[in-house]
Amino acid sequence: MLGPVAVAGLAILVVLWLAVGVWATFAGFRRADQAEDAIDEARRLGALVETAPALPMVVGRDGRIEGVPRIADWLGLKRLPRYLADLDSGETGLEADSAEALSRQVAITLKSAAAFAMPLSVRGSDRRLLVRGAPATPEIAGSGAVVLWLFDATASEQEITRLGAEGARLSRAFAALSALIEAAPVPMWHRGADLAISLVNTAYVHAVEGRDAQDVIERGLELIEPSGGVSPLAAAAQARDEGQMLVRTAPATIAGERRMLRIVDVPLGAAGVAGYAVDVEELEEARADLARFARAQRDMLDRLSAGVAQFGPDRALVFFNQPFQRLFAMKPEWLAEHPEFDRVLERMREAGRIPESRDFPSWKAERRRWFLADNAPIEENWLLPGGLHLRVVAQPLPDGGLLLIFEDRTEQIQLASARDTLLRVRTATFDNLFEAVGVFAADGRIHLWNNRFREVWGLEEELLARHPRVDSLVETVARKLANPQHASLIRELVRIATVERKQRSGRVTLTDGRFFEFAAVPLPDGNALFTMLDVSDSRRIEAALRERTEALEEANRIKTAFVANMSYELRTPLTSISGFAEMLAGGYAGPIDGTAKEYVGAILESVDRLSGLIDDVLDLTQSDAGALVLEKDNVALGPLMREAVANKREAALRQGVDLVLEADILVGTIIGDQRRLRQAIDHLLKNAIEHTPSGGRVLVMASGTAERAELVVSDNGEGMDAKERARAFDRFHRSQKGEGKALGLGLPLTRQFIEAHGGTVALDSEPGMGTTVTLRLPRERA
Repeated sequence: MLGPVAVAGLAILVVLWLAVGVWATFAGFRRADQAEDAIDEARRLGALVETAPALPMVVGRDGRIEGVPRIADWLGLKRLPRYLADLDSGETGLEADSAEALSRQVAITLKSAAAFAMPLSVRGSDRRLLVRGAPATPEIAGSGAVVLWLFDATASEQEITRLGAEGARLSRAFAALSALIEAAPVPMWHRGADLAISLVNTAYVHAVEGRDAQDVIERGLELIEPSGGVSPLAAAAQARDEGQMLVRTAPATIAGERRMLRIVDVPLGAAGVAGYAVDVEELEEARADLARFARAQRDMLDRLSAGVAQFGPDRALVFFNQPFQRLFAMKPEWLAEHPEFDRVLERMREAGRIPESRDFPSWKAERRRWFLADNAPIEENWLLPGGLHLRVVAQPLPDGGLLLIFEDRTEQIQLASARDTLLRVRTATFDNLFEAVGVFAADGRIHLWNNRFREVWGLEEELLARHPRVDSLVETVARKLANPQHASLIRELVRIATVERKQRSGRVTLTDGRFFEFAAVPLPDGNALFTMLDVSDSRRIEAALRERTEALEEANRIKTAFVANMSYELRTPLTSISGFAEMLAGGYAGPIDGTAKEYVGAILESVDRLSGLIDDVLDLTQSDAGALVLEKDNVALGPLMREAVANKREAALRQGVDLVLEADILVGTIIGDQRRLRQAIDHLLKNAIEHTPSGGRVLVMASGTAERAELVVSDNGEGMDAKERARAFDRFHRSQKGEGKALGLGLPLTRQFIEAHGGTVALDSEPGMGTTVTLRLPRERA
């Protein structure tokens, strides 16, 4: 048995052993955890190395190598060899020179511990490797080893190659650009970040009259002076700050001449500001000339009678004239808003000024293609409602715009239609005229003819269709004339009408016995109208009428002689009757009672009346025979009128008619035959009294001027109708006027007497309104 001390010692020992066991267990667990962490870390680091862009490889002193399997893939090997010298397998791996150079550099590093870097080439591949070598630390492989890091530099090498080529290209381009800038005819310059001039070309040096580019840069010579408060530096600063190209126009003195330059400042970011200047003096002058030309052209277009509208490249209206506004009934305020082409067409449609179309959108799209047409003008004819005709000319403009011209051809078309109608009417009229008609041109060629012309001369249509000259026609028609020599007369008349512009006429006879009257008449257009009228029947009728006229004239002379002779023969028994009646009235045959006296008075009155009629008949026959003789004396018309009125006063009283004389003192005198004038007035008074009913009035008036005298006899009797007025002066007319009273020979004799004095007789009468006879006598008889 153990004692308590032993037991206690044993217990302490067990306790210590148990504590050590527990500690060892916990330490084991902790080491296991650390080992797992180390393994995870190693695995993570291995994966990181596997995915790294650079692959490590350790080369020992004996040439033995260790590395990741990916190195074999880069080198085109199936697996990584054990020694460095085996990296060149002869068919794959490194190129021989690359493998040899690598071995040499590793040996140097092992001896000198110097790091190195070199490129490597892979056999049979475009891959390029970059290797960096350095001595390995003891933690990696102990002493006497080299660590190599391999980089895949294929993409980098290609990029370096590309960048090298690009750099060479840019260098060449820069050299060419520098040469171009230097050779540029316009001044060019560059400003640095401080906006000071750092580069100029030769043109700039010449423009500012500097010695060379260095002199210009050192002196800071500016091309232009500050203008409008804007200096060159301020403009360059504005372009730099805004980051936008700045263009302005400013004047400058170049080689002693004032020129207008267009200055352009181009911001280059941190590199500064570049600039160049272009001489636009000629351009500005050309622009001013163009502006003046455009204004003149628009002024001219505004004065045209045709409507004109111009659209810009954006198809907006940029110009219109007044005829366009009136033609399409558009308000100037609306047009001033520069409406678009489609809107203008729509407004035209609303005004009824475009042709009717079932598909207006398609019609409008077709007109919109005018902007895209070539430079050839496009013409259309628009027939609008209401009969309006428009000729539309669309001219595409070089700037992409369009010029439209609208010409109102309504009147022209109407005139053309009327002209065509007139031509057809003229042709139909020509062909249906009874006369033969031919029109000869100024050169003597026949231009127009009708069927009658061709038939009269027996000409063929084919011959006339060749428009022969009158000379050849004369030779053809000569055989149709009874006297062929007269053919030359036709040629001469055509020549006179066309050349001398005179009218001539004549008469020819054809071989068939027909007679023609012809005339050549000059026309306003320089041609000559030649007409021929068949007067054969007229000639025969004229001959017959001439024979009849001669017979009638002979019968009239016989009648006149018979009447005159009978008048003289009647005077002898009439004188005897008058003498014996006067003797009976005087009581030479014994006293007679009252009834016998009335009979004798009736005989004397009838004798006087018959004597007056015989005198009237003799006067008429003398006038017809031209034997009426008039005296030439000064006749005072006032006393003559009073005497005639006084002589008819008693007859007027017996008729119950009021006879009134109103004689103007200006009636004066005339040169004439007082007896014949008195007879004329007596005839008028007699007719007026006889044809005025009881209670009526006969008014006799006399007035005059310095050139003529005027005598008027008017009554308010029964008057005459138009038929009676037309035959009132007919000596053979015996129409009865109221109550069986004939007009007799008074009016015919009055007219003969007055006209023999160079005067006129006017008759004015209406039924129931009376009759007025006016005698107008010149102061001196012709």
